[in-house]
Order: sequence, then C-alpha cells, then structure tokens
Amino acid sequence: MKKKALLVVSFGTSYEETRKKTIDKIEEDLANNFPEAQMFRAFTSQMIINKLKKRDGLMINNPKEALNELVNLGFDEVLIQPTHIINGSEFEGLYSDIIEFKSKFSKIELGRPLLTSTEDYVKVVHSMSQIFPKDLEDKIILLMGHGSEHHANAAYPCLDYVFKEEGFNNVHIATVEGFPELDTIIDKTKSQSIKNVTLMPLMIVAGDHIQNDLVGDEEDSWKNILLSKGYNVDSIIVGMGEIEQIRQLFIEHAENAVLI
Repeated sequence: MKKKALLVVSFGTSYEETRKKTIDKIEEDLANNFPEAQMFRAFTSQMIINKLKKRDGLMINNPKEALNELVNLGFDEVLIQPTHIINGSEFEGLYSDIIEFKSKFSKIELGRPLLTSTEDYVKVVHSMSQIFPKDLEDKIILLMGHGSEHHANAAYPCLDYVFKEEGFNNVHIATVEGFPELDTIIDKTKSQSIKNVTLMPLMIVAGDHIQNDLVGDEEDSWKNILLSKGYNVDSIIVGMGEIEQIRQLFIEHAENAVLI
C-alpha cells in the first residue's frame, strides 16, 4: 500500500493565538477530509521560521525541508495544499520547490491558492460577508490585504469589484504592499457622507500587519490615519482562516488538485 502525505503550506505567523485559530484549523479540516494521508506542515516565510525557532524553540520546515523529510520517511504520494490567498510569488516559489522533487515521488498533486477561479471570488465575498456588521448603510467596511509587486496583486482590485457586483457597495479593499493603497480608498470615498468605518483583515491570519499596521497605536496605523481624518473607526479582527466557509474552499481546492 502506498504511503500518502498531505502537506499544508502557509506563509506562517509568529502570533500563536491567531495561528491556533487559523492555520491550525485549516490543517485540521484538511486532515479530517483526507484521513488516508498523514498531515505535515510547512511555512514559506523563512523569517518567521527562524523567529519561531529562536524565540519558542519551535521547529517548522520550509517546503524544501518538508519534501525532503517526506522522501526520507518513504512517502510515495503527496498532496500539497497552500493556504496562500493569491497566485503570487509565494505560490510560484512553492511550485519551483515542488518541481525539484517530481522524480522522487510516484505522484505529486497541488491545490491552488484561495483566489484562483471566478467562482472562488464570489465564494470569498459571501464567506466574508458572514462576519460583516448587519447594517451596512451608514458604514464603510475596509478590508486590509497584504498586497504584492507581483502581477497577481490584480486579485485585490478584482475582489473589490466582485464585492460591489454582489451588492456590497460599501466594502472596499486596500493593501499594505500593493494596489489599491489606503489613500486610494480615502480619495474614492470622500464624496460619500459616511463617516463610520469598520476595519477588517483580508488575510488568513490576524498577525503582525493586522495588530500593528491596521489597528495598532502607532501614528501611521490605518486606524489612527482614519481617526485623524475625522472618521469613526471600529474593527472586527477575524483572520480569514477562522471562517468555516473559507476553510471549506481550501478543501475544495485540495480535492481538485492537479497532478504535477
């Protein structure tokens, strides 16, 4: 009988509390859905891997290390599911790592990131809407995405468009490291009389960017920038990995994984 592994690959986080609510839950749901496979974890952020090792004594493999371990343990088949949101540089780096191991397994299957098909965008919109405040008429929902210089950053304005196409006209997306930026959304909403803003993560984990860049006490946090411009600001801090429907979408992607 062939030994099968399930490798769940995340960017990673050094925040234990949000990791338990998000990455751990995604891994648990995937493991329950593929009971014939033994589950393993990898992070793509070497910086986070190094930090966790030094600070907590926690040893987490990067994808290459994880795949080497699976080879050494005698696994024949591996199903790899990333928890990345976009098909960006992290996913491309993962794919490059996987290709190096193609001859070392009888079968490698790879699931896609969260936002891949048009249907994914619609499902993410309605999954996120489950945790929105009930009355959106006098409120702007501002979602913080990570953003990227990679061309896959186009997923963020696309998702923003799909929110509005699905009837969520007061939902806007801005990114930390890509487009749209916070200033883009502030300029875009100036003509509206709405002065109430709810900040929310558009990230799998509510880690450093959310705790500091979104709702931190520093002058340049989004919360404080908006307060300084006269907005009333509150927040709902829920990592996307906490939302059951989002986790289910990763399961669907794993079930439809492609052969490498």
